[in-house]
Amino acid sequence: MKRVDLIKIEHNRVIGGVCEYIEPNITEDCIFFADNEPVGFYLTKMPEKMCKLADLANAEFLSDRVPKQEMIRTNFKEIKDEHGKIIGYTDRQKLNGGEVVKQMSSIIGSTAPKPHLGRNYPSRHSNHSVKSCQTFIKAMVLLAKESELLIKTILPQQYEKQLNLFKDTKSKWKIGDLFTSSISNFNISAAFHKDGLNMEGSVNVIICKRYNSKGGDLHVPDYGATIGQQNNSILVYPAWRNVHGVTPIIPTHEGGYRNSLVFYPLKAFKGLE
Repeated sequence: MKRVDLIKIEHNRVIGGVCEYIEPNITEDCIFFADNEPVGFYLTKMPEKMCKLADLANAEFLSDRVPKQEMIRTNFKEIKDEHGKIIGYTDRQKLNGGEVVKQMSSIIGSTAPKPHLGRNYPSRHSNHSVKSCQTFIKAMVLLAKESELLIKTILPQQYEKQLNLFKDTKSKWKIGDLFTSSISNFNISAAFHKDGLNMEGSVNVIICKRYNSKGGDLHVPDYGATIGQQNNSILVYPAWRNVHGVTPIIPTHEGGYRNSLVFYPLKAFKGLE
């Protein structure tokens, strides 16, 4: 696999800022190194078993069997490249004669306390009690476990490090051995953020499912890196480490979309009974 050294550069990105469309500059299988240490990797296509599990999870997610939080956004926005040239528009579909984009997300696994929402206790997400959601959950758990085997093969030191990070986390809070939680984000181009609630020293897994679309790629401004997340690709990256955002998702044909299946480790569950 190709080695990609992540070298810091100057930039003006801030948390909450919107990421514009940027052509990917990382499009091959590679291992990421920072300060001469391997910190993550990218595969343009997962092993076949993982592709089949991702197909199943994605199909279940898109069905009515999985509860989802839905958002409809109607603000119209041009998509420009780094030179200011208009290259397209935000992912829009006609609905009742208006221009809209439908975004959806679904969480499984453990959710941390949120006192500002009146929930002062940790819990397993309510989706686990929904009977129709069980096939989706099983597919995602198996996908998480296969992701862990991939990490163990490609980044064995990271695998052992993350196992150690989880030594004080009870199994009831876990998905697999290296994660606590998962979110699936459909047509969501996340603004610049840092996953500050994750365990420091850990990695996230981002599996991409897409159909008739471009964009929706992860951009890490600290390194000027934009990872071109293809269908059935997997990105393993320390999301707590740097500010990052997702480029706009642009359908190339009607019904085009991008869905990300994400696994992550929350530090809130260390030491909890």
